[in-house]
Amino acid sequence: MGGDTFAPDVNGAASFSVRLASGIASRGHDVHIIAQSHGEPQGTYREEHLGQMLTVHRVNSFRWPLHDWLRAVYPWRIHHNARRVIDEIHPDVSHMQSHMLVGRGITTESYKRGIRVVATNHFMPENLIEHTPFPKFTWPLITWLAWKDCTRLYRKASALTTPTKRAAEYLESRTGLKHVHAISCGIRMSDYTPDFEQKPDNRIVFVGRITGEKMLPDLVEAVARMPKALHAQLDLVGEGDIRRQLEQQAQRLGISDQVHFPGRVSDDELRQILSSATVFAMPSTAELQSIATMEGMASGLPVVAADAMALPHLVKDGENGFLFPPRDVDALADRLTRVLSMPQDEREVMQHASLRLLEPHDIDTTITIFERLYRGEEITDPDTDVPPLSAKLREQFKSLAKRAKSAITD
Repeated sequence: MGGDTFAPDVNGAASFSVRLASGIASRGHDVHIIAQSHGEPQGTYREEHLGQMLTVHRVNSFRWPLHDWLRAVYPWRIHHNARRVIDEIHPDVSHMQSHMLVGRGITTESYKRGIRVVATNHFMPENLIEHTPFPKFTWPLITWLAWKDCTRLYRKASALTTPTKRAAEYLESRTGLKHVHAISCGIRMSDYTPDFEQKPDNRIVFVGRITGEKMLPDLVEAVARMPKALHAQLDLVGEGDIRRQLEQQAQRLGISDQVHFPGRVSDDELRQILSSATVFAMPSTAELQSIATMEGMASGLPVVAADAMALPHLVKDGENGFLFPPRDVDALADRLTRVLSMPQDEREVMQHASLRLLEPHDIDTTITIFERLYRGEEITDPDTDVPPLSAKLREQFKSLAKRAKSAITD
């Protein structure tokens, strides 16, 4: 398995790679990863990830100068490194998690040797192009060329996957490829702790890269436009190249005391931050699934998200949160205000709805499906659509909230 990002990177593609690799290893398979180095010498290491030992082949890399954390392997070495590892371990299957550098070498060299290739697409040019040196007027051409390039590589895969149905439709439309499987990145809900008690403050949380494609200036602006009486607090969890810009924006808007930057946090710290929040916000317009949003839902949070790409697959408007038109700051402020202003029992209905909508995204189902793909078996894409919240179930959730409140009072 290999791509252009892996632990200790913190992003959706890296998190999925770690979870899948560890899950496959837990079932007795010998999992090898080709990944970029992070300062250690090039070599093969036994690394523990999520309680499982993986063999990680770290190859020399350099920090991409136009990005705050991305490390790239040396392009002229990708085929050499892939050949070396593949000829050493003789894999039964190769899984490409990114087509640009590491995955390019893995796919090309595996294909030459008749080794089955499975590919997963996490790629959207919109998430990367601003970190290139190309002038903005060339971006449409660069985007077209990028899709043409990845299509050429994806044709070598025996199976092609992406996290959601909407992402699969989008990928098919951009590449002309057919039969793209929609397989959720998956999440283990038991790793998170929903808190249904009344929160002491109105805390909004975002988790992810603090970069331009996440539309975080819109979120900071929205907080400034919310009623002052709410005393809303915003936690932007993660690292990225626009943190200083957001700090200056918050200062300019007079809300520096309301916007907080915990930075990169441990898993335990993240779970604590999520559990103590009131609502999760995701203003990004280019999410193929959004593991961070799933983490918020697993923590029992209502979600306010942009009505774009795969986010409507996770957020059902009026059930577990609200959608807003992308880039509409007033609408974003309005939806956040509605969540923070609603009675506790109504907000708890949304909390239960988040957990309900996440149930089909169990990581064990994802691991089983990829096991079958690795073996070359036919699969049926899992059905992650959940029927709308019925009036009866809504009343049951409200009843749970009332009983919990009564128990606390007693």
